[in-house]
Amino acid sequence: MIPTEERLEFLRDIPIFAGLKTDALKDLAGHITEASFPAGALVFQEGEPGSELFVIHTGRVEVIKHLGVSRETTLAKLKPGDFFGEMAVIERVARSASVRAAKRTLLLSIRATQLHQMFVNRPDQYAILILNIS
Repeated sequence: MIPTEERLEFLRDIPIFAGLKTDALKDLAGHITEASFPAGALVFQEGEPGSELFVIHTGRVEVIKHLGVSRETTLAKLKPGDFFGEMAVIERVARSASVRAAKRTLLLSIRATQLHQMFVNRPDQYAILILNIS
């Protein structure tokens, strides 16, 4: 498990967190969960409901449309520091694509409930985060 202070330092360099006050980012870093995926494992599948966004700490993932069918298309290859899954959290819609670990990957997960808490307790910081994501 990554210590909270190390998470905080990592998150400071991620563009969607730019401009957040240290205390807001520290609070978020303290509530993040970690998920490890071996190469080839699915993080989530297109069409599933989503309640969390992910930031890649280590490893790589592929964003795939139409997984497992003849028209399967890789939309993006993401690396450490990149994020994904944000639209399902913000808009509360089903996942628009599948995500698969291209190699062993450690993800930091931020749940929609944590973002809601930020909205309630620190609306100015929430607004900055949402603008950064947009």
